[in-house]
Amino acid sequence: MATRTQGRVFIPTNTVELLDLAQKIKNKHLAEGTNSPLNAMVDYDWSVEGPKIEICKQNHDNATEAAKKAEQFYRQRDLDIPAIRSIVQNSAALLKTIYAKNPKVLGDYGLTVDDSKQVKKEKL
Repeated sequence: MATRTQGRVFIPTNTVELLDLAQKIKNKHLAEGTNSPLNAMVDYDWSVEGPKIEICKQNHDNATEAAKKAEQFYRQRDLDIPAIRSIVQNSAALLKTIYAKNPKVLGDYGLTVDDSKQVKKEKL
């Protein structure tokens, strides 16, 4: 009489590991052909879901490559942000000085001017 083992089946949460496991299961299923116990599944069909594995892997690889490129673009962008922030701040300060009596003119430059009175928070 065979003894039954109690054990947990580990399903990876990592996408790459999950796709690798799915490929292994698919390969075993295909190798067993009509004798595969996975043919008994009703809700899922390896002939339908199986081809999605390679597409998923390719999409994952494309996304990984795009993320690397995006990181490079962000680094390049971030090199210029301090100078752009400074020129905007200095321009706003100069325009505020020039149009001290009518700061709403700064709106023509795309700047937001809030001339509402500031209410101080009461200390508890």
